[in-house]
Amino acid sequence: MDGKKTRLYEEHKNLGAKIVNYAGWEMPVQYEGLVQEHNAVRNEAGLFDVSHMGNISVKGKDALPFLDYVMTNDISKLNEHQIVYTFMCYPEGGVVEDLLVYKTNDEEFNLIVNAANIDKDWDWINEQKKDFDVELENLSPETAIIAIQGPKAQEILQKLTETKLDDVKFFYFKDDVEIDGVKTKMISRTGYTGENGFEIYLTNDDVVKVWNSLLEAGKEEGLKPTGLGCRDTLRFEAMLPLYGQELSKDISPLEAGLKFFVKLNKESDFIGKKALQAQADGGLERTLVGFELLGRGIPREGYEVYKNGEKIGHVTTGYMSPTLNKNIGNALIKISEKELGNEIDIMIRKKPVKAKIISKNFLKNK
Repeated sequence: MDGKKTRLYEEHKNLGAKIVNYAGWEMPVQYEGLVQEHNAVRNEAGLFDVSHMGNISVKGKDALPFLDYVMTNDISKLNEHQIVYTFMCYPEGGVVEDLLVYKTNDEEFNLIVNAANIDKDWDWINEQKKDFDVELENLSPETAIIAIQGPKAQEILQKLTETKLDDVKFFYFKDDVEIDGVKTKMISRTGYTGENGFEIYLTNDDVVKVWNSLLEAGKEEGLKPTGLGCRDTLRFEAMLPLYGQELSKDISPLEAGLKFFVKLNKESDFIGKKALQAQADGGLERTLVGFELLGRGIPREGYEVYKNGEKIGHVTTGYMSPTLNKNIGNALIKISEKELGNEIDIMIRKKPVKAKIISKNFLKNK
């Protein structure tokens, strides 16, 4: 392998991680095992290296109107130190990226973007900049990010900081928090697992110390190092989309069932609004549904979906859910077939396997 390495690469190897190439990075897919790590996050806590994610700074007099122009969500409604989930869309309504926008103030924001899309996103926002008075900076190479997630995440992190973590509300962040004597760039109550937790942004030089301090502090609580394998099963169970599967240039936020994050009635115009408005006004032909497999097999991304011998769509994500112990998935299908309880066929190894459409809200108690 010759991918890029985060500063924690040697720590992962020392912990016995299985390393895979993901979006050009050599990343841990699992340590002890996907199911054990998944269950640790659901029941105790897990620690993820997500330093491969991108961080783009947007500053300047027009930072707020610029972001409202390129984002589907209403950036003008954010409080200082609040975070919002949003999309950047193409004029045709497909998705450039799904991301988090962190607001420091009206003239200073950070965009946290997917590792696989950093270069594309950087090019896109630079192309849209035009007459806006903004300065863009790609901080990705100098930013390390670790995520501690799970019911015991706050209890563990609180041992290492004097900052009162109860004061950091969901989807808010705090600057310059000290963790075990290390001053971080910021910590946020965010994550990609459906569990309570924090994402910690810091310099490459400080990340190894904080990673090891957290693992030591969380021993009694059952904290485990966790890889990208369970990150995917956790986000999928929690109805969180993955770019390239539930969202893409060819799959709009409305088709993915994420209309809540597209503010068609916000005051400012935004890229893709016209196309998305047309979809909202009755132009949707496909939609994302959840399903449970009734026969044997595991549904995988890309498998075709049929109804009465006619192809009606494809699987976007599918797994044996470690939490529910069932074979479940998401599929993008003809909107006419979306009714709950509707039986469909998933083509697994060229054979149809029965499935039924269920709510995408797989974890009803979360």
